[in-house]
Amino acid sequence: MKKVRLGKTGLMVTKTAMGCLPVQRCGRDEAVKLLRAAYEGGINYFDTANAYTDSEEKIGLALSDVRDKIILSTKSAARDKKGVLAHIENSLRMMKTDYIDLFQFHQVPEVPDANDPEGAFAGALEAKKLGWIGHIGVTSHRVDVAEECIASGNFETLQFPFSYISAQRDLDLAAKCREADMGYIAMKGLAGGMLTNARACAAFMNCFENVVPIWGIQRMEELSQWLALAEEEPQMDAELDAFIQKERQELSGSFCRSCGYCMPCPMGIEIRNCARMDMLLRRSPWQQYMSEEWRQKMEKIEDCIECRSCSSRCPYQLDTPNLLKYMLKDYREFYASHKELL
Repeated sequence: MKKVRLGKTGLMVTKTAMGCLPVQRCGRDEAVKLLRAAYEGGINYFDTANAYTDSEEKIGLALSDVRDKIILSTKSAARDKKGVLAHIENSLRMMKTDYIDLFQFHQVPEVPDANDPEGAFAGALEAKKLGWIGHIGVTSHRVDVAEECIASGNFETLQFPFSYISAQRDLDLAAKCREADMGYIAMKGLAGGMLTNARACAAFMNCFENVVPIWGIQRMEELSQWLALAEEEPQMDAELDAFIQKERQELSGSFCRSCGYCMPCPMGIEIRNCARMDMLLRRSPWQQYMSEEWRQKMEKIEDCIECRSCSSRCPYQLDTPNLLKYMLKDYREFYASHKELL
């Protein structure tokens, strides 16, 4: 399987890598089989996070005996030295390993202060000194923060949402990382599940030599698909380019990327899914969203007090309260026209 040098880390990771957030939704035995199948299929890079409930534990159960043949990265959202060290120590224990190849600051709202002796960065440096971690990276959903992280020179990798519907400024981060010799890890390559043509997504990623996509994989059939595409290495052609251009037009504008920065809502609205309900209904099996549970989640939008804390935190500057109102109206109309088909 094709490998990519992850910037100045020198780590050689498979271009097809596995994002392990979804394995927290698998049963333990199912997750172990999935992770092992990914390894046996040629994937050597597995990305997880302290926040992904039991994802790290499942990785430890599945892959600890081949630890020297894989590359592990994890993350912590702790913002102080003590918290970072506690999270790293827990990650080591859960993954049954004595070192982590790449540690990343998780979803930073601003550049971690490298000069704060009690800050998160100091924790990572201490962990590196102890031999707990090999390299230090950062993840974010805010392009201005990502640019500042690159310019700081303090990080060896950047993880950022990257897909064929990304804005040009977001796409330019790949070149900036290449120039800075930083590894570039692409999360949300399917735009939170909105992109359904895996071959088009893979071909797009193959246009960028230094980009390493971590595909969120939850099922064996998904794994089989990505392994087949890794072997094929599809390249961009006129047909795929035309398809992507059509997708970009359809998904431009007020499109929620489900990054979760808007959460939590003081009124308990599940913004990250409710704000993209129109796409979920039309780009995935809609029946799952017709349940009473989902109806209640959508009707919860009526409780919005328009405090706008969500829109103030949105890295894409969406007018979230009005977007939610539109989604509720659309959902009600869709439900009325499809309930007889259930």
